[in-house]
Amino acid sequence: MQETLFCLRVGHLLPYAMSDSNTTHLTNPSTFILLGIPGLEMDHVWISIPFCTMYIIAMLGNFTTLVIVKTEPSLHGPMYYFLCMLAVSDLVVSTSTLPKMLSIFWFNSREIDFSACLTQMYFIHSFLVMDSGILVAMALDRYVAICHPLRHSTILTNFVVGKIGLAVVLRGGMLILPYPFLTRQWPYCRTTIIPNTYCEHMAVVKLACADTHISNYYSLSVAFLVTGLDVFFIAVSYIQILRAIFSLPTKDARLKTFGTCGSHLFVILTSYIPALFSSLMHRFGNNVAVHFHVLMSNAYLLMPPMMHPIIYGVRTKQIRDRLLRLLTPKGT
Repeated sequence: MQETLFCLRVGHLLPYAMSDSNTTHLTNPSTFILLGIPGLEMDHVWISIPFCTMYIIAMLGNFTTLVIVKTEPSLHGPMYYFLCMLAVSDLVVSTSTLPKMLSIFWFNSREIDFSACLTQMYFIHSFLVMDSGILVAMALDRYVAICHPLRHSTILTNFVVGKIGLAVVLRGGMLILPYPFLTRQWPYCRTTIIPNTYCEHMAVVKLACADTHISNYYSLSVAFLVTGLDVFFIAVSYIQILRAIFSLPTKDARLKTFGTCGSHLFVILTSYIPALFSSLMHRFGNNVAVHFHVLMSNAYLLMPPMMHPIIYGVRTKQIRDRLLRLLTPKGT
């Protein structure tokens, strides 16, 4: 009944639904159909405005961060290397989703090739895992800088930072690698219509007409492994940081140090809270309206890439000063 309603909302998709219903076994469909935001098809153009704005801000902000760190020698340190990694990861996540989303909203281009769908799925989820790993690395850097300031340069050398970065990339790439391989092996004989704007892993797995418990359990394990362990390590780091802050002798020193960590805590909150909310809605929010779930899942992918450069640009004095020098005409 729900698929019939989807097809009635977008009448030109009815042939796809009819062809799918006549198919008894289709291991690898040639294309999937992305509905966009079910129930809000008439408002797609208006909905595209805030999403497009967030994407433009994310692109400009993260590219600006990369340029500033590259051109300012005083920013060539562990914290800013991790910040550049975060900027690159955010650019990949937002660029993997928004162009196709806008093509759906503006040009009604809903088809996506099966292989392209799996590729998009892999890039989105693997770089989200990398994002989480980078936040752990940044928390580690703050811990060493505040709790062991005299040993910071000897502990987090460029070689160590490179190894941490490589470990973050390999973890994200390897943990998500089974997603497309498992998804490719399932038969799709019910429908190829995805009620979303991008190929989210569980949304694709739900279309399979086979026992997909392996994919379900594996994705749930990855979610708990990544989010659980990363949040635990971040929490331990910041508990130690807060203990060190409150042991400082003067109030001004405590406020200054806490202000330095405040931006990192805000970034962590903007990254993990929407992710947790979206994950819980996907698995347990059966009574949540589909369009609300889709809107939240898209905002979850676009909000952090937009917020990260803004938060660090406002809260980090070195980046803020360098940006002002770039924007201020010479001789002013």
